[in-house]
Amino acid sequence: MTWKMHRRSLPRVRPSRGRVEVGSTVSLVAGFRCEVVYLIQEPGRIGFAYGTLGGHPECGEESFLVEFDAGDVYFVITAFSRPGTWYARLAGPVGRWAQQRITDRYVAALRS
Repeated sequence: MTWKMHRRSLPRVRPSRGRVEVGSTVSLVAGFRCEVVYLIQEPGRIGFAYGTLGGHPECGEESFLVEFDAGDVYFVITAFSRPGTWYARLAGPVGRWAQQRITDRYVAALRS
């Protein structure tokens, strides 16, 4: 809930606040911005989701959830998006490939 995973995964992560809070924003790769839309803080589950803001090449949402179950820890990333710009539509499968590489980096950051 402090953007540490994102900072370990991506270059130039600039959050508006030190902790993840609803309404806070984060500037990611190439300055594309997202806004935190909800938090999950329940027994056995913690996480958040952000949605893309204007100017982002994709239009969508991504959530990051850590679940604890009987001594096991699970990290769940859920994302949905559609192209939000002409160049994202043009990128097609290359855009999906890039999104998968970023997800792989999130997982590697948490494993470390």
